[in-house]
Amino acid sequence: MTGRVRIAVFPVAGLGTRFLPATKAMPKEMLPVVDRPLIQYAVDEAREAGIEHFVFVTGRNKGVIEDHFDQQYELERTLEERGKTDALAELHKDLPMAGRTSFTRQQEPLGLGHAVWCAREIVRGEPFALLLPDMIMKATPGCLSQMMTAYDELGGNIIAVEQIDPKDSASYGIVDRGQGPDNGFEIVGMVEKPQPADAPSNFIISGRYILQPEIFDILSGQSTGAGGEIQLTDAMLTLMARQKFHGVKFNGKTFDCGSKIGFLTANVAYALDRPDIAEGFMKEIRELAATAGHN
Repeated sequence: MTGRVRIAVFPVAGLGTRFLPATKAMPKEMLPVVDRPLIQYAVDEAREAGIEHFVFVTGRNKGVIEDHFDQQYELERTLEERGKTDALAELHKDLPMAGRTSFTRQQEPLGLGHAVWCAREIVRGEPFALLLPDMIMKATPGCLSQMMTAYDELGGNIIAVEQIDPKDSASYGIVDRGQGPDNGFEIVGMVEKPQPADAPSNFIISGRYILQPEIFDILSGQSTGAGGEIQLTDAMLTLMARQKFHGVKFNGKTFDCGSKIGFLTANVAYALDRPDIAEGFMKEIRELAATAGHN
């Protein structure tokens, strides 16, 4: 089955334990990269790609994400009264249209596959995009837009991939590359965190997917896998026996903001892209680098 992709799913129920205590009371998806929360970058990427409906799979203490994508009348009125029109326009630009967001709960932390399954009643038989908000894709056009171009030509299921140093394969899900060009090669297998000698390639799964709705039927009957969780990779391997999967080596860079180093690096990269702060920020970085290790 192949159809137009108009829905995106965002799993945002994770606990963010690697960022405690910052995430004790604040969702990790609301951690800021410069002045925009992580989840906003994923939503911006999806909107650029033509996504019309945004589905958030949430958990406890995630209500602030729902508030973020709603109007804040008191704040807007204050900005208007103070003449801060630029800030007000920025808030309005980021706000999805009424009726374009849905929120559903993942009551138990049973893995990514289970989080995707929780969106089944909202997606309702359509192909959909899946974006992991921890992963920020810095690319022009956006990663999902590049995947949509491949999807329009190839259909089926699409996974964004990125090349790594082969010695790092044990930290990632690795795809087995078949025939085709970098922007749409066939995927003939997937392996979770193989040792370098066992890795079928050096192409990793990067946290962006376009999936056909048959994945939900597979997830519905799937038993738990590694870590006692319902693994999305296991379901994709089952679906691969019935439908085509293609990999797209997108043009851009991934920042894994689920790790402290990736998160800090993303802040530096995006800050240096900002004309309003880049010069002053670079000056501060140089001064810090010059004095590092001397205090």
